This record gives sequence, structure tokens and C-alpha cells, in this order.
Amino acid sequence: MDIIELVQKRAPITGEQIAEFLGLSRPTIRSDLVLLVMLGYIDAKPKVGYFIGNTVMKQNSEVTQITQRLVHEVMGIPVVLRETATVSDAVVTLFLENVGSLIVIDASGALAGIVSRKDLLKVTLGNAQASSVMLNMVMTRYPNIVTVSPDDTVREAIRKMISHQVDALPVVHPIDPSEGPPKVEVIGRITKTTITKLLFDATAGDL
Repeated sequence: MDIIELVQKRAPITGEQIAEFLGLSRPTIRSDLVLLVMLGYIDAKPKVGYFIGNTVMKQNSEVTQITQRLVHEVMGIPVVLRETATVSDAVVTLFLENVGSLIVIDASGALAGIVSRKDLLKVTLGNAQASSVMLNMVMTRYPNIVTVSPDDTVREAIRKMISHQVDALPVVHPIDPSEGPPKVEVIGRITKTTITKLLFDATAGDL
């Protein structure tokens, strides 16, 4: 995990400095920092910076219980579109659902890809015809997508999000591969926001 390594080598280090070393903006890593602090990997001191944590998670049974829960217990409803939907459809859905990415499925309902705000921004900038482009032309295609199983733990989902620098994971299970390449069906969605709320609720009494 790049953030933990940076903190270990350069503590105390500010959020702005961490973002600069990673070549990212401070808002981009804010949710990662919140999760790492809540899990006890790093610690934060106001006006000083971040330090390596003291394994707070081991001392906080409520947080441990949260991270050991299974994904299917906390996942949300996936926001999906067919791969034949257009960029215009995706932009409207992003705003209506207030999400950062959309799960794209094929005609059989299997996971086909994911399209993010960044993907849509790239295709629309300077392209007046972009609104009619189909999502299968701009999405990141499966299997080049990080997913999580409904029987994985929340801790494993957190590890994948931080390791791959993504804000959300599709929750999937295999479709019976009677013919053709293996496919998966999307049954849910877990996000950093979901996990942050769970951890905050678990530790709110200590604040």
C-alpha cells in the first residue's frame, strides 16, 4: 500500500504531501486516509500530519467486527446500464443516482464493464458527437475490473479498494459457464462511502 509505505518512511507527513508524492489530488486520497486511520494502520495529529498507527483495530472490537462482516451483509444495490446505452444515458444516470461510476452489463445480464466519470469526461471533451457513443466503446471491460465476492470480508474489500485505488467494487458471483468464456453476474455494489459510514457508526461513541 503506497500510502502506508510513504507514512512509514516520511512521518510526520501531511495529506497534501502524500497526495503530491503519489501524483494525486488531496480530495482523491481523502477517503483512503479516513479508512486507514479508522483501521489503525496510520494515525493523524492535527496540524502535524500522519504517523504509523498503533493497530487501533485490534483494540477496537466494534471496528474489528465491522471489517470481519461479509460483503453481502453490507452491500448496496448496483447502478447498471446495458452496454448499448449511450454516453448521454450514462451522464444522466450518474447525476440522478449520485454515483461515481456505473456498472455495464451485456444482453444476458452478465458484467461487461465499468464506466466512470473520468471515462465519460475523456470521451466528451472536444467531441460534439460523444453523447450518442455507446458505452461498450468507452468502458473498462471485464475481466480488467476489480471485483469482490459476496462471501469476502469487508476487510478484503477495503484492501482491494486501497490497493487498486478505486472507490467502488461490483459484488459478483459466477454464472454457470455452460458454454463460452466464464461470466459473472453483478448482485451488489460496495463503496468507500459505505465502509466509511459503517466504521464511523461503529466508533461514533468513542468520539
